[in-house]
Amino acid sequence: MKHERSVLLMIGAVFILIGLVFVAWQGSTYTLQLRPYPAAEDVRDFAVEIEQEEEILCLKDQRLEEGVLYLTLQSLGKGTAYVSVKGPQEYAELEGVYVHSLGVITVGTYFGKASGTWIIPALAALYTALILCYEILHYRRGMKECLYQYRNVRSLGWIIYILPLLLGQIFSASGHDSLDYTVRGLLGLSSALSFIAFPLAFILSILVSVSNVELMRREGRNWKNMLGFFLGLLVCLGTILPRALSEYLQRSTLIDVHNERGWGVYAEMSVTNTALVLVTYLECILFATIILSLKAARKIPAFDRDCILILGCQITKAGTVTPLLQGRADRALDFARMQEDSQGPALLFIPSGGQGPDEVVPEAEAIRRYLREKGVPEDRILAEDQSANTYENLRNSAALIRERLGGREPRIAFSTTNYHVFRAGILARQLGLQAEGIGSPTRSYFWINAFIREFIATMYSERKKHALALVLMVALLHGAIFIVYLSNTL
Repeated sequence: MKHERSVLLMIGAVFILIGLVFVAWQGSTYTLQLRPYPAAEDVRDFAVEIEQEEEILCLKDQRLEEGVLYLTLQSLGKGTAYVSVKGPQEYAELEGVYVHSLGVITVGTYFGKASGTWIIPALAALYTALILCYEILHYRRGMKECLYQYRNVRSLGWIIYILPLLLGQIFSASGHDSLDYTVRGLLGLSSALSFIAFPLAFILSILVSVSNVELMRREGRNWKNMLGFFLGLLVCLGTILPRALSEYLQRSTLIDVHNERGWGVYAEMSVTNTALVLVTYLECILFATIILSLKAARKIPAFDRDCILILGCQITKAGTVTPLLQGRADRALDFARMQEDSQGPALLFIPSGGQGPDEVVPEAEAIRRYLREKGVPEDRILAEDQSANTYENLRNSAALIRERLGGREPRIAFSTTNYHVFRAGILARQLGLQAEGIGSPTRSYFWINAFIREFIATMYSERKKHALALVLMVALLHGAIFIVYLSNTL
């Protein structure tokens, strides 16, 4: 993986070198295309003057074809010049021209129009396609290796982010004829992604808000039950407010955002694009988390398991299973029947969960009693009643199972609520267990908020990697803004 990243970075460096060499090769000449009005019939009707302190530019060719005046300029040195054109009936044109160290001629701005610059968006789109292929390959490898990995979330999130970016680059590449125009296009595409994702994010926010109201009504008011509402509000405001701020500044006199040589336009550009890029990244990771969590919840483990582990949760005051915990136990019973119908071995049931301070019996005991009521023989039940969380559920249960199997590494299926399968599978993998999960349904008002919790857990678990990705994205963003700034101020 590190080798592939190094190769990708090397390819990027090679692409930059190719772009520089190609533009340097093509850019020593540039043909201005002017359409005078009224139309003239003879090229001799136009007087062309080049205003320059030193001889850095010369007129190589001048012709008139189908009403268009073509002026081919040749670079001779480095510096700044102005090309003025005067024609019949007071027609006049003035163009600022820059000649760079490599002899490249740019027109209009410092990184303006130049010959051969079509290669810049072409190479940018090609490199974006390579990054997309790398992420798809990385994602496929990760899924083939194991579904339960946070790296799969990151890879899928990047795929969701990069794919529309690439399509936008391809669609707009034909109109790009300068470096600053290409950079502005990329800035526009990066912010446009937030608006592409906004309808889905808005619908999700509405669903989350409605489900949160029902959740608080049934489960009580606390900050955990409002996580989805807060995240949905953050996504919507993070998408709308930057645009609203931009529109307000365009119409106010608070700062001058119309002077491209001033600081105001670039401050506004920086704040707006930074907010939109951050929100877009969060949206992509959120969508990836939901997709993989649903995929994990729908997956059926292989029918070669030695045991089915039932992850505990809160029980009733009477010491019986709650509907949520009953769903997990019933799903385990369903899987046991499916495996036996597929000629697989009879499963050992492992109810797991300790006794909380407000519980009259351990969660494992409540599950054991429920399994006995459902006809599971006592000798096929091995209760683990010491764990306090999912990690301990898996670790302690695996130790009991190994002891029961004489030290052999067990093949485990575990049953939990659908939204919890993915994260439980990750914990099992961290423990080195051969474990696959199966998900039980939950109430509609609960699962949306629960998936939001899984997203927060995903972000927190790899916070350093996500922070690094965001820092790099913001750094590249501001590098692009700096190019636009230089192009308009030098």
